[in-house]
Amino acid sequence: MGNNHASLDDILAEDMHHWYNKFMKESPSGLITLFELKAILGLQGMNEDANSYVDQVFITFDMDGDGYIDFVEYIAAISLMLKGEINQKLKWYFKLFDQDGNGKIDKDELETIFTAIQCITRNYDVVPEEMVTLIFEKIDVNGEGELTLEEFIEGAKGHPDIMEMLKKTMDLTSVLVIIVEGRQKPNNCK
Repeated sequence: MGNNHASLDDILAEDMHHWYNKFMKESPSGLITLFELKAILGLQGMNEDANSYVDQVFITFDMDGDGYIDFVEYIAAISLMLKGEINQKLKWYFKLFDQDGNGKIDKDELETIFTAIQCITRNYDVVPEEMVTLIFEKIDVNGEGELTLEEFIEGAKGHPDIMEMLKKTMDLTSVLVIIVEGRQKPNNCK
């Protein structure tokens, strides 16, 4: 691959055998812990918001809740990020945003996640506060300051600008590139 980063097509073209070998190389036990995930992605020493986001990603991908990501969960996560249908991705985004698990997203939860994602992906194109304001202005039609899963999905799908912003912000291709190629520079997001 040389100096060029892997494209999404390159990542999709990888066969299952390669992904299995990569997984087993990173985690010979066949299970990835939260600590190991952070080490694989080069994400030690991040700020509290970024750590919280990585924790939430881990919990979301640990489908059986046993505290580990096994190979099936690993492949399911990669498949969702790369090929998932929009409703699947929106449900996953909602689950990530709903940090306290109460079935609703509030402004603080959303801003925390957007800030953390920027720290990890190093994409600072849009200010998190502005994204949150736009989302709540357009989607929170009741003005309650919270969004349910249904409101979030219907609102995002009903507003192409919000949908595009979510796709761009939540694009974790750079994380998959790190998995494939390794992190090139340390992450100094504090």
